Amino acid sequence: MTPDRTAQPVRPRLLVLRALGLGDLLAGVPALRALRRAHPEYELVLAAPAELAPVAEATGAVDRLLPASAPGRAVPRTLDWTGPPPDIAVDLHGNGPPSHRLLLALRPLKLLAFAHPDLPGLDGPPWYPEEHERDRWCRLLRAYGIDADPGDLLLPRPRTASPAPGAVVLHPGAGSPARCWPVERYAAVAAGLRDRGLRTVVTGGPAEGDLVARLAKQAGLPDTDVFAGGLPFARLSALVADAYAVISGDTGIAHLAVAHGTRSVTLFGPVAPSRWGPPPDPRHRALWHGPEGDPHGRRPDPALLRITAEDVLGAVDGLPAPRGPRWGSA
Repeated sequence: MTPDRTAQPVRPRLLVLRALGLGDLLAGVPALRALRRAHPEYELVLAAPAELAPVAEATGAVDRLLPASAPGRAVPRTLDWTGPPPDIAVDLHGNGPPSHRLLLALRPLKLLAFAHPDLPGLDGPPWYPEEHERDRWCRLLRAYGIDADPGDLLLPRPRTASPAPGAVVLHPGAGSPARCWPVERYAAVAAGLRDRGLRTVVTGGPAEGDLVARLAKQAGLPDTDVFAGGLPFARLSALVADAYAVISGDTGIAHLAVAHGTRSVTLFGPVAPSRWGPPPDPRHRALWHGPEGDPHGRRPDPALLRITAEDVLGAVDGLPAPRGPRWGSA
């Protein structure tokens, strides 16, 4: 058989930069889906940490993940981009100029990004520091004529079975000590939940083993209810999707609870829920006493410490009844 040497059409490529964490990616899902709808013929490439590849796949908007990361919330120094320049590059990472310049170095045919005084040639919309994260990126796209809905953030139900269906998930860790509520208070919440007849499990990331162990010991949890070391995303997603509720600080698992429509109580300290909180929905309670502080502080923020175990238990009691066949309601 003679090989078919007819040149195959090359798909145009759209590169999105959001080289941040789990919660950041989930907050960017509405914008990613808007880009997917606006450019169905493009290969949509997401520059993000390699470990978020299964999350990107679950969004249904991303064709390929380009591994990219930097310590903290910094901008990667380079992107391992190959081939012709992107047809479109989109900065969902920050307000520039480092993230803008990283993408401009690839010489995209078009860059969608917020305006910055250091880059006067970039004709983008203004950046508003106090804007909610989901709203911010949808507004950016709308400024370029792309319809985007901040409420388009739900993930499909995981195919993996939950390791603890019906449990309340406690997640004591966060990206900085300023956002970590004291372990002793989580243990008091666990005791209160147990008095209410609810099973409680604890989760933690790869670097949070000591934190999880301390909570498990103080709460008297059996090994079967301790999920340390960072669960694979499929298992974590299933655990959250089938949970009675998720209780955590302002971190990725809180966004995952929102993405699955799972009831949640989120404890805010240095950052107000008006910027990173859940959407208005009776299933989600955001506790915050203010004022705002340093999100990168080395001690729990004073506003976070104003939240008591009684506040959290009261918020759980105030959540609507669970819905669905497993809970015996429609």
